Amino acid sequence: MRADARKNRDHLLAVAGTVIAEQGVDASLRDIARKAGVGLATLLRHFPTREVLLEALLHTSFDELTARAGELETSSSPEDALVSWLRDCVAWTTEYRGVTVLMAAAIEDTESALHASCVTLRAAGTRLLTRAQDAGMARTDIDGTDLFALIAALAWLGDQPSLAPRADHLFDVVASAILTK
Repeated sequence: MRADARKNRDHLLAVAGTVIAEQGVDASLRDIARKAGVGLATLLRHFPTREVLLEALLHTSFDELTARAGELETSSSPEDALVSWLRDCVAWTTEYRGVTVLMAAAIEDTESALHASCVTLRAAGTRLLTRAQDAGMARTDIDGTDLFALIAALAWLGDQPSLAPRADHLFDVVASAILTK
């Protein structure tokens, strides 16, 4: 990619990140293009669909959360690693209102631009959960899919103005329900 095209793409992603953080994942593509100072056709040339834009925007975060799971596997106890990673994921998902709905759909849709990143992220969480289960520190009646659903539920709480003040407390309740000790 040419340097000027890369610069334009990076600018579009930066603006999209700001707009989506403010308005959620359903933010108008036309609004993103306008705030970036380009036409909608220019935005669509770089990112032909909303999902492609979101995958480009979220890919780095998915990679960072996946890498974080790997770091925690080797540096923390099984229960601390699981809870720390779960907290990181919930915090990240609340940055972009509505992202958990897209992630849940993308897990099931192999054609989704987000599918591979979501599957990789879920696998990272599953490894942490399995490690905690093998150590006798986590319930054995849940799996990676359940963990992904709990992340979505906890992120939803943070999106609700009347419940947001209780989100940390409810995170602790859910985390203690996952752990057995």
